[in-house]
Amino acid sequence: MKGELLLIQSDPDEQHAEACFQQAVEVARRQSAKYKELQAAVSLSRLWQAQGKKEEARSLISEIYGWFIEGFDTKDLIEAKALLDELS
Repeated sequence: MKGELLLIQSDPDEQHAEACFQQAVEVARRQSAKYKELQAAVSLSRLWQAQGKKEEARSLISEIYGWFIEGFDTKDLIEAKALLDELS
């Protein structure tokens, strides 16, 4: 959430937002919180996409999206799939 707030400021702090997203991904990984990891990865991947790092973004989100075997009608998985489609 902090990363998202950093990006909507009048003077966005992309570097700090990226660090927040990466930390959120790592914390979720350590906690085996796959859904939270997906949410953080989507935010990080969107930032990377905007920065022109499309391959890194696609790689991160496709790895995490691939873990899920159900729930594809949920908002976050729909959003992740749409982002993957944009990055492909």
